[in-house]
Amino acid sequence: MKVLVVGGGGREHALCWAIARSPLLTKLYCAPGNAGIAAVAECVALGAEDIPGLIGFAAAQGIDLVVVGPEAPLTLGLADACAAAGLRCFGPGAAAARLEGSKIFTREVAEAAGVPGAIWRRFEAPDAALAWVRQQGAPIVVKADGLAAGKGVVVAATVGEAEAAIQAIMVDRIHGASGASLLIEECLIGQEISFFALCDGETALPLGAAQDHKRVGDGDTGPNTGGMGAYTPPPVFTPAMQDRVMEEIIRPTLAEMARRGTPFRGVLFAGLMLTDAGPKLIEFNVRFGDPECQALMMRLRSDLLAALLAAAEGRLGEVALDWDPRPSLTVVMAAAGYPGAYRKVTAIRGLDRAAAIPGVEVFHAGTSLGADGTVLAQGGRVLGVTAIGATLREARDAAYRAVDAIDWPEGFCRRDIAHRAL
Repeated sequence: MKVLVVGGGGREHALCWAIARSPLLTKLYCAPGNAGIAAVAECVALGAEDIPGLIGFAAAQGIDLVVVGPEAPLTLGLADACAAAGLRCFGPGAAAARLEGSKIFTREVAEAAGVPGAIWRRFEAPDAALAWVRQQGAPIVVKADGLAAGKGVVVAATVGEAEAAIQAIMVDRIHGASGASLLIEECLIGQEISFFALCDGETALPLGAAQDHKRVGDGDTGPNTGGMGAYTPPPVFTPAMQDRVMEEIIRPTLAEMARRGTPFRGVLFAGLMLTDAGPKLIEFNVRFGDPECQALMMRLRSDLLAALLAAAEGRLGEVALDWDPRPSLTVVMAAAGYPGAYRKVTAIRGLDRAAAIPGVEVFHAGTSLGADGTVLAQGGRVLGVTAIGATLREARDAAYRAVDAIDWPEGFCRRDIAHRAL
């Protein structure tokens, strides 16, 4: 098979790395890719949101499966454009991708499906939002309705913080049109878990759970980011809990989406809070998580490409997945200043030293190659240093040994990934 992976981040590097091992594969492309992806796939100079360009390339090359990594091209209709061009695509159409493109839509679907979640209200005007926050009190959660690169959610500890978030999102429009509508929810208490399921429109197959670390600093301090590290499997997420999440959250959502005439095919990523009353839905995403994908792919023994193809073709009932029982862990190295203004075009050395540590893979996110072959940091989150080990502590120790082998003075990371489990 010829495969095109769309995207250029750490998630896409992990997907390419896993797909490259498939006996079904004859040629792997990635658009736009990055310096690390170039080692396992041919990178194509097309943006992830250049839908006409991607369709033209896939048609010209006779691509057998398009695998979409990020959410933006899915919400823009890349999967629909593939279908119209007669191309197979792993990922939901735009109507189903609204589960991530609109947090209010997700709440409406979840309510119709009977999925447990937070008490919520939608607002189109800041005055009404401010009045409700003052009535409810804090802590409370303020969310921009649309896509905001993982930065559109504010967990406000005080009413003042919530008021500032409403001002920033709805009035100052720090996330642009994504803040035209606002979702305000009760603050759920418990452990937050990322859960993933492969879906083919009718059948769902669990991919397992991971625990992400959203805040930039050790001890879960500082502003929210796109994710500073993850580990899998979280001990708190038992097989019984997985069964419950499949029955109470994933399958009812799939059934409701099919009932609406917009069946969901792809990866359904449920952000969950494990509360005293059981698992509750925080939000849905319509793609693999980043950095959760990196940790999950380290444990997947089965042929990922075969599973993605089965999901795209509605044959997931034929698939069983084999997982390495050992835990894995990803530490994100980010550029100084992230998630604010960060340094760009700084040199990263020592990557070969890091990758030589047993059980370690270094997945690239925001990187490019300089004219002399030096790896350059280009993004905010730049590397996903990932390790697998006999125990979670062994995996963590290996990952941090690899971090310490990397020579990148302008980079930083959290030093406490998996602290809840350890």
